[in-house]
Amino acid sequence: MSNSHIFFGETIGTAVLILLGGGVCAAVTLKSSKARNAGWLAITFGWGFAVLTAVYISSSLSGAHLNPAVTVGIAVKTGEWNDVPLYIAGQMVGAMIGAALVWVAYYGQFQDHMDDPELVPPLGPDSPPGGPVLGVFSTGPEIRNAVQNLATEIIGTAVLVLAVLTQGLTAGLALSGTGALMTALVVVGIGLSLGGPTGYAINPARDLGPRIVHSLLPLRNKGGSDWGYAWIPVVGPLVGAVLAGGLYRLAFA
Repeated sequence: MSNSHIFFGETIGTAVLILLGGGVCAAVTLKSSKARNAGWLAITFGWGFAVLTAVYISSSLSGAHLNPAVTVGIAVKTGEWNDVPLYIAGQMVGAMIGAALVWVAYYGQFQDHMDDPELVPPLGPDSPPGGPVLGVFSTGPEIRNAVQNLATEIIGTAVLVLAVLTQGLTAGLALSGTGALMTALVVVGIGLSLGGPTGYAINPARDLGPRIVHSLLPLRNKGGSDWGYAWIPVVGPLVGAVLAGGLYRLAFA
């Protein structure tokens, strides 16, 4: 793969991932959306379909990592680190583009939601961390406990990365449509089983890129971007990826 294929493949694929994944969060969250209050099942399956679509689109260009944790896990498995910065750069750019496109697609719903005083009361010193629509863009915990939150992200990401790495044990599976479908279903399974505590970022770019976009968008009364929590969905998935790569080398190599 050329450098341009890697960068553009990861940028396009991650943009599609965040557009569709963030899109289902917007659809379920925002006032005047036909899917409002559709619930956790809609979100988990929406993210699974987002993964499936993004992998299909970008796999021929870059191999469709779409996640710094997957990139790091593969590097631990193979020992090849040269392209890791390029992959992560494309993923971060794509994540920010995807988040901005969610805002464009739901522009009217964002405005309607933020103008409703019942949904967005005035922010004060006792307001909870994060803004009223931050969950459309990035994740946050139901119970703020840094150790538990970090452990949840480590465990969920380790499952994802190990599932991706072990696809290579079956000839041709990782590059086939079946491999993309399996990865999507694993993401759905993680969301259903392990997503409750933190919202299952399991992808540093998926959380950090949209969080940056949230901080920059001209949304009225949007509140903060919860930067005090932002390190957990970055560090946790990277630790989980290293553990998964190490386990692969120990048990499967």
